[in-house]
Amino acid sequence: MTISVDIWLRGTDVATTATIEGLHREPAAWTDADVRFLLEEMLRSMDRAKNPAGGRGPVALRGLSWIVNPFEDGGVVIAIEITLGAAIAGPFAIDQRVLEQMITRVLAEGAPSPTVH
Repeated sequence: MTISVDIWLRGTDVATTATIEGLHREPAAWTDADVRFLLEEMLRSMDRAKNPAGGRGPVALRGLSWIVNPFEDGGVVIAIEITLGAAIAGPFAIDQRVLEQMITRVLAEGAPSPTVH
């Protein structure tokens, strides 16, 4: 599955679009691990937009604001914001409450993974 992520970096006037690969289940069948992967990759996409030559350092899923919103044409989008900027991914065909609960659990785990933030 290819997921588009719209990225806006603070201090810029334009948004860019990146893609995330690596999720193999449809959104309605996602696990907490899939949601963790997606959030981490959204943050990595933001980091790559800011630092194209950067490496893949560790990512801690903390200190970010997030929301799951209905999308006008159906499904939901995930929006996250950090000091660096904001990223929006979706739309996804998954129940909003289910996705919100998964994100809440993933962020509560707090264990850093080998990613950027």
